[in-house]
Amino acid sequence: MNCESCGMPIESGPYCEHCTDAGGALQPFDERFERMTAWQARRNPNAPREQIEAETLAYLATMPAWRDHPRVLAR
Repeated sequence: MNCESCGMPIESGPYCEHCTDAGGALQPFDERFERMTAWQARRNPNAPREQIEAETLAYLATMPAWRDHPRVLAR
C-alpha cells in the first residue's frame, strides 16, 4: 500500500505521516507542493526551480489525492 499523496509505502490508511497534519488530515496542497519541491531540489541541486516545479506537478498528477487538484490540472 502506498500513500495517496506522495507514493511512499505505508502499512495502513490513505496517507503517510509526512503528508498529514497532527490530527491525521491531509496537509493543504500548497504545503505538500513546497515540501515535495524542496525534497526534489535537494536530490537535484543544479536543476532550475521551474523544472523542479514542473516535475513535481507531473508526479502529483499520478497521485490519487492530487490528480484532480486545479493546480495539477492547470499544468
